[in-house]
Amino acid sequence: MATFMWLQNVGLLRQIRLSLPRNLRLCLKKINSTSDKSISTTCCRCGLSSTVASSNCKGRLRTNNRYLYSRCFSTNSNVFPKETCSPEKLTQDELASLHGNICKELITERRSLQEVAQYYFDGKGKAFRPMLVLLTAGACNSHTHGANRQLLDTQRQIAMIAEMIHTASLMHDDVIDNADTRRNKTAINEKWGQKKSILAGDFVLSVSSKVLARIGNEEVVLILSQVIDDLVRGEFMQLGSKEDENERFSHYLKKTFMKTASLMAHSCQAVAVLGKCSDEVCQIAFEYGRNVGMAFQLIDDVLDFVSSDSEMGKPTSADLKLGLATGPVLFAAEKFPELDALIMRRFSEPGDVERAREAVAKTDGIEQTRYIANKYSQEAKRQISQLTPSPASQALTELSQRVITRLK
Repeated sequence: MATFMWLQNVGLLRQIRLSLPRNLRLCLKKINSTSDKSISTTCCRCGLSSTVASSNCKGRLRTNNRYLYSRCFSTNSNVFPKETCSPEKLTQDELASLHGNICKELITERRSLQEVAQYYFDGKGKAFRPMLVLLTAGACNSHTHGANRQLLDTQRQIAMIAEMIHTASLMHDDVIDNADTRRNKTAINEKWGQKKSILAGDFVLSVSSKVLARIGNEEVVLILSQVIDDLVRGEFMQLGSKEDENERFSHYLKKTFMKTASLMAHSCQAVAVLGKCSDEVCQIAFEYGRNVGMAFQLIDDVLDFVSSDSEMGKPTSADLKLGLATGPVLFAAEKFPELDALIMRRFSEPGDVERAREAVAKTDGIEQTRYIANKYSQEAKRQISQLTPSPASQALTELSQRVITRLK
């Protein structure tokens, strides 16, 4: 609404309406007739007063429709119809074959190993990471080479590799966490035991490395090798607790990046590199993936407190039972210092988990964690707004919003 009021204030609404499709002209007319004439806002991008914005932005808006659509309309605008920018619709063809292609890579003469390795690649997961990577590739390609540039096979392979690395880490996590269920079915370690689960995870990682090597780009190999390094170091960070409560939150955020956001950030960077994008665009892709990944995990930590097992498809309250102090608990400890002792002993004594949950319920720890997640989400949107508008970039904006409103 504020955007439309700014357009009205600087005297451009009539000019812009004439250049838009009929359905959008009617929408603008309706908003114009009902808006409060006394409200004055600043330019949504340059931050100037309406008077200055009028002289500085008017000519630019007249001559560059692309700037007009991307900079003067909010991200909720219908310049690109919603169905065109749906993340699912834009990636459905690619994702339909993703898990089948992964399963082909995992074929081996050792049938028992193949069965375990392929278990989680049944197409029933969220496939959030490959969707994110495919859309980032599309947005970066459009920005660098124009709207008609198609995805490269190597970029598709990065989406596949990202899903393989993620799933291999879940296989190992299920052993470490002694999980019962995953994705609404029996966890791999429950079905085949710890040894086969660990070996199957190792096998998936090794196959993903072979796929990566076939791409033949040394820079991309280095980028995605960092993900494995971060995963292992993040897991080790998770095994310990900081005695100094002032250091705990930075420790928590660093661990969150290494275990979750690193894969998204580096995979997005990799597809930008393969698309022969500039260093600036590659950095935008990295920062977008990093911020979305951080928001995603922070909300995951919130859902561990507020969702049910059936909604999540895995046990809730798992973090506390594993001795992990996530955002909601760390915020609660500020009000209830007695939680410090529980955090240091990793909630190992009888009643510790229940006491921690009660403390979280009595504070705004969940709301504060959501607030930080929202900040990361907003930064992700800001990063992607620097790219040329396209259905893929708008879908990425949609994804960055979804990560903070999801229920599972």
